[in-house]
Amino acid sequence: MKQIVLFIAAVYGLSSVILGAFGAHAFKKLLTDEKLASFEVGVKYQMYHALAILAVGLYFQMNSGLEKTIVWSWIAGTFIFSVSIYLLSFADYWGVNLRWLGPITPLGGLFMMIGWATLCWYFLKVKTA
Repeated sequence: MKQIVLFIAAVYGLSSVILGAFGAHAFKKLLTDEKLASFEVGVKYQMYHALAILAVGLYFQMNSGLEKTIVWSWIAGTFIFSVSIYLLSFADYWGVNLRWLGPITPLGGLFMMIGWATLCWYFLKVKTA
């Protein structure tokens, strides 16, 4: 399980750097300033959580339910939040109606918040070395 979590963190980190590079160069020609700013929010949160998942993935043994809740909340939340923003950013360019994704994005944010709140609880309740 630990290896899977670390792999996902690495994939999130790698893909956020790639997407950030495209956003800084190629996507400037395709997206409005507003859509590009939204896209960049998705990239930033993906990188922040890639680093957080990597850190706790290295720190945790992945033995407790709290540890798994933190990591999987961040993994799911980051995917839902960032990917929905990426798709919404390109919807006009592609000429498709993806407005139904609008309510999905905050769900991803909620999962990320659950992960952070659980981490706070973890450090209050679990003895650390």
